[in-house]
Amino acid sequence: MKGAVLGAAAISVRVVRSRHRRFLHPDGRSFPGELVVWGTGPTQGADLLDRPGRHSAVVRISKGIGTRGGRPDIRGVAVRVEGEHPLDLLFSTAGEGRFTRHLPAPRRTFDTFYGSILAYRTGTRRKVYLSARPESPLGRTLTGFDDGSLLLSADDRAFGRVSFGSALSADEDAALAFDPVRHTAPDLHPTGFVHSSRALAYRLSQRWRGAQPAEPAPSAVERTAAHR
Repeated sequence: MKGAVLGAAAISVRVVRSRHRRFLHPDGRSFPGELVVWGTGPTQGADLLDRPGRHSAVVRISKGIGTRGGRPDIRGVAVRVEGEHPLDLLFSTAGEGRFTRHLPAPRRTFDTFYGSILAYRTGTRRKVYLSARPESPLGRTLTGFDDGSLLLSADDRAFGRVSFGSALSADEDAALAFDPVRHTAPDLHPTGFVHSSRALAYRLSQRWRGAQPAEPAPSAVERTAAHR
C-alpha cells in the first residue's frame, strides 16, 4: 500500500511539473534537417518510402524519462517530414529481434537502434515496421553532438537518410508538437488501439504544456482506431 501511494505521488509530481514542458521525452534537442529518399521502388505502397526525393525535415532527439547524463533511459528520435501536410515519424530505443523490437528498451547511449515499436500500414494495406539508426556518433548525453545523420529503414530495408545540424533554440524546441496520429498520410499511418489511445494523450499533453496541437484530423484518428 505504501509503495502504491508513493508511486501515485511520484506520478502526480511529474504531471504538475509537466505543466510547461513535455510529460514524456521532456529533455531533448531539435534540429532542422533534410531527408533524402532513394526509395524502395513500388514495393511498400507509400510515396515516402517508394519514391526518390528530398524533403525538409525537423529532427528531435530526446530522453523519454529525463534521467541525468548517460544513465539508462528510453531514448527517442522524432522526424517531421515537412510539407503542406506534415508527417511525423516517432521512434524509441528497442530490441532488434522479431519480438523484442516491439518493446521499448532503456539504453545508455544515443548510438543505438530505434524502432517504431508498432507497425505502420501503407496504401496497399501492407504493414511495415520502421526503424532508424545513427550514422554518425551521438554519444551518451544530449550535449554530445551538434549535428548528425540517421539511416531510415522499412522492414530492415534502408530507404533514406535524414541529416541535421545547427540546433534550434530551446523555445523553438518547446513549441514543437509532434502528433503520430494526425500528422500522417493515407498511405503511411499507424493503426491499432495503442496508437489510437495516443491521439487523445498527445492532444491533452500539448494543451497542458501550452503548445499548439495539430489541426483536427478526424479521418486520420478514425483510420487509426479502425485499424484500416
